Amino acid sequence: MPRFSIGVMVDSFRLPIPDAVRKAREVGADGIQVYVVDGDMNVDNLDAKARRAFRALVDECGLDISAVCGDLGGHGFQIPAENEWKIRKSKAIVDLAREWDCDVVTTHIGVVPEDKSSDVYQNQLKVCRELGAYAEKKGVTFAIETGPETAVCLGNFLDHVGSSGVGVNMDPANLVMVQNEDPVAAVYALKKYIVHTHAKDGVQYRPCDPVQVYASFAEGGIEGLNIGELFNELPLGEGKVDWDRYLAALSEIGYAGYLTVEREVGANPEADIRAAVEFLKGKIG
Repeated sequence: MPRFSIGVMVDSFRLPIPDAVRKAREVGADGIQVYVVDGDMNVDNLDAKARRAFRALVDECGLDISAVCGDLGGHGFQIPAENEWKIRKSKAIVDLAREWDCDVVTTHIGVVPEDKSSDVYQNQLKVCRELGAYAEKKGVTFAIETGPETAVCLGNFLDHVGSSGVGVNMDPANLVMVQNEDPVAAVYALKKYIVHTHAKDGVQYRPCDPVQVYASFAEGGIEGLNIGELFNELPLGEGKVDWDRYLAALSEIGYAGYLTVEREVGANPEADIRAAVEFLKGKIG
């Protein structure tokens, strides 16, 4: 099995970013992912001095930057009226990633429809082709996170995009929670596109409509949609992801990159992240 690297989404610690970077080192991670859309790390507000200082801190801690998170929220790239500013900001995030010697930007683009002729699909396709061409020139890949649609649907979409500047951030928990899909099968379906992964776990309690689920997140509320009755994110090893089979599948397709721990819920994220790092170390040796 290849020697995977273990990363941590520093925002998951819910600490000031400098403290979170140091905490990532403390829990034994090899690298970090950081969200750069808003807050203290908003790409639009990071001047040259702040960018250098962050990179210096990461280097001081002996860490890599496995990816930056450029998820702009809302409905992704489904709505044409929003795409001008989203494209501009996404390109700025690519530039920031390149400045930090990072070659992956993770994002959500909204649920990809099965119908290739739909306006939503065509909007997403147009934007991804433009961003893919820009990222490719910079040596960066936009990695679309799995979960809103099936792996086969996402793979077909990426085939249609036809750019090495667009790939996949494999999140096995999202596939389990929203699609009730086997992450192992998804690895094989998306094998030529996977450039980064999230290490996350979860369970689905009953079937749900992915479009409705992601619309509720996009619009800032879950009125009429009790997420906790549909699915739940759980600490690593406590959900339905079969980690032995999943890691073996990643190994078989030749992936040897980051398994980046993301913990979006829970009362004690540090304890869960620390346990997740130890869990992964136990699996990969």
